[in-house]
Amino acid sequence: MAAISLRAVRKRYGRGAKATPVIHGVDAEIADGEFLVIVGPSGCGKSTLLRMVAGLEEISGGEIAIGGRVVNEMAPSERDIAMVFQNYALYPHMSVFDNMAYGLRIAGLPIAEIRQRVDKAARILELGALLQRRPRELSGGQRQRVAMGRAIVRQPQVFLFDEPLSNLDAKLRAQTRLEIQKLHAELRVTSLFVTHDQVEAMTLAHRMIVMNAGRIEQIGTPEEVYRRPATPFVAGFIGSPPMNLLTGRASGTAFACGDATLPLPAAAPRDGALVLGLRPEQARLDDADAAPIGPGELQWPLRVELIEMLGAERLVHGRLGDAVLTVRQDAGRVPPRVGDTCRLRAAGRDLHWFDAETGRRLDAPTTTP
Repeated sequence: MAAISLRAVRKRYGRGAKATPVIHGVDAEIADGEFLVIVGPSGCGKSTLLRMVAGLEEISGGEIAIGGRVVNEMAPSERDIAMVFQNYALYPHMSVFDNMAYGLRIAGLPIAEIRQRVDKAARILELGALLQRRPRELSGGQRQRVAMGRAIVRQPQVFLFDEPLSNLDAKLRAQTRLEIQKLHAELRVTSLFVTHDQVEAMTLAHRMIVMNAGRIEQIGTPEEVYRRPATPFVAGFIGSPPMNLLTGRASGTAFACGDATLPLPAAAPRDGALVLGLRPEQARLDDADAAPIGPGELQWPLRVELIEMLGAERLVHGRLGDAVLTVRQDAGRVPPRVGDTCRLRAAGRDLHWFDAETGRRLDAPTTTP
């Protein structure tokens, strides 16, 4: 196993004045044995960053070190990494055993050691009964496990996963997430996992990097990123449904948002242009006979426009002045009716504040690891 260091890593395509920068000076330290997830929307640079760690993309600046060795000039085969791709990349004419053993045969390992490594990986991934099948005889989830098995038998210092679950249906994705967690718990190999799915990021990561437009927005544990998002982008990206974000101007205990002026239970961190955030699960809709609000609580009028039933819960979408807010409600409660004006209630401590100009959390510490 090995730690990974990214030091001012940059990537641009093209040369000279026409060069297009896509990665803008990424700094991160991934500890030995850590499972770190890089998450962000399509086009943010997360796969490009992973491919630079793998050596499949040249870096334009900075340093990448694996296990204390700077690998900028090393070929992928010299970096002691194994990569699992989105499209499985299995040889269709080979059996599961041969697919998993192919790299070891090319490396010239003895037959007995190859069989020992493949059998161990098959046991970990529950592929023992499938070793003689061809890829076309396997389900999508089984093919992905074969791809992971091919990486395991290499016994690398680092595992790299490039959106490996994207081709699976929802049920298989959940099952395979559990298998990846079990796999890491047994092998404890340093792992980088790229995904655009924030649920995957939250469930798999020891720590996560949230990327946007080639830059790191925040690094932290899933709980840190969820509870204290560093920017409005992180607040709106992490969480399902995403955080409600209102842009307006604060003045003492009032927040002007469009044509609505909202009372606050306490003064905003400062006056001026701010972004106010409130997660849907931290707001509730009062019944008509609810008790008056207490100290430290807020109450705003919300006109209901749409209700989504999700089984154990429902999402109530409503309008507050010019803004649209979402409230997560337990399905056991009596739902409001579309067109009703309800009382939205929340605790002042659950509000998040961001500077409207810089986008930084006003009370957050630095987001570097």
